This record gives sequence, structure tokens and C-alpha cells, in this order.
Amino acid sequence: MTETLDQDTDRRRRLAQFLRTRRERLTPADADLDVGSSRRRTPGLRREEVANLSGLSPTWYVWLEQGRDVSASPKALARLAEALRLAPAERAYLFDLAGKRDPAGPTRQEKPPPADLLAMLQAISEPAYLLDRIWNACGWNRAAAELFTGWLGAAEPNLLRYVFLDPAAQAFIVGWGGRARRLVAEFRADTARRAEDADIARLVDDLRRQSPAFARFWADQTVLAREGGERIFHHPMDAELKYRQLTLQPVGAPEHKLVVLLEAIPAAATHGN
Repeated sequence: MTETLDQDTDRRRRLAQFLRTRRERLTPADADLDVGSSRRRTPGLRREEVANLSGLSPTWYVWLEQGRDVSASPKALARLAEALRLAPAERAYLFDLAGKRDPAGPTRQEKPPPADLLAMLQAISEPAYLLDRIWNACGWNRAAAELFTGWLGAAEPNLLRYVFLDPAAQAFIVGWGGRARRLVAEFRADTARRAEDADIARLVDDLRRQSPAFARFWADQTVLAREGGERIFHHPMDAELKYRQLTLQPVGAPEHKLVVLLEAIPAAATHGN
């Protein structure tokens, strides 16, 4: 209980510090305020000015900056983010600190992978691919294309649609049941903060309708972090291939995931003689 209280206090303290620094960096001109030629002792905007711009009570805003135990509604936080001219990453950080979900949700415009990230894919000799926010493959190298012919050759190369809707996937992925169950748990964890995203909701609804297995796994409510580990595939040309999967989140493109499969070894060679 004490640990929880300490965590809440620390979160409120960090929220207070963040709001204060964001307020102090803004000038009246940034906020389209006409203050004439009056001299100002306070750096940036005054607390009362931020409160007025946000349509909030000055007292309530002061309490936020003091780290008091007050609750902010998502709509109030959204107005505060606009008043402070927060960038998308800053806005997300504000809502994370407040423990609230942004009513605006994520941007609906999918950003293409950065060119240098796509170039790096081609420089990797092992199979490697990029996933976007709903796990569509949005880039891959030649080794990945040769390995995942059924998935990456599809018109809509969504990883979950391939695993659950393509009958060939069950023969291709060794241990399909366990891998498929884990993928659903990982996808739930990965998209929890974007539950109101229309594209995610549409994908989940489609899969629940078309795949009894997905519907069953989704109903389990299991949540797991995306991890690496052993992956074995039964390739029609190369028999069984074993890989060690590594998943990375590029700093400059946090909405993407870079997945690399290392050290391909024929699975039969690992069974010993």
C-alpha cells in the first residue's frame, strides 16, 4: 500500500514539473496573447493565463503544478495540451503521467517508414521486416520475402490476418497453436493504449468473425510483452528452419517494430545423433 502511494506521489510530482517547464517555455506571443508593453517577472506564461486558455479553474491548475492529489478529466487534459502547444510526443507523455486516455486517440494518418530504416533493412543479411501500428508489414528485405512467401506476397500483408486466416500458415509455423495464442496476447498489450483506433477495432472485429481460434484467444484476455526467442518454420523448399527472433523499436519511428530473425539453422541438425 505504501509503495502504491509513493508511486502516485512521484507521478504527480513529475506531472507538476512537466507542466511547469512547458508553461515557462511559452511566451505570450506563442499563445497569441496581447499583454502590451507590461514587464513580466514570470518566465513564460503565468499560471492564470494557462488556466484561462484551457478553460480551467486557476486554483485547480495551480494545484496540478503543486503536485496535489487532484484528478484531471481527459477533456481537461486535452484543452491543457492545446493551450501549452504540446507536440504529439509531449501530449502522449502528459496523458501517461495523468493516467488517462487521450480522447483524440492516435493519428489516423499512417506515417511511412523512414527511408534510412528501409535502407537498413536491405543491409541486413538475415530475414528482417518492419511492422506498423496494426502489424501490417510495411517493409522487408529479400531474405524475409524468400522465407515468408505466403505472408509478404499477400495483397494485405497483415501478420495476424496471415497467421489466422491463411490455412498454409498452420503448416508453415511449427507449434502454430502456441505461437498464435502468444501473438494475440502480444497484440493486445501492444495496442491497449490505442483501443479506440478505428483500424485496430476493425481488424479485431474481422478476425473474431472469421477465425474461431482468434476469437477464443482474444476472449482469454491474456496480455504479454512482445519477446524474442526460438522460431521454427517448415519451409517447403528448405525443410525446417530455426531462428532466434529479435524485435526492436526504432527511436525515430516508435510506431514501427523492426523484427530480425538471426542464425537460421536447419532444425533437423539440432536434434543430435
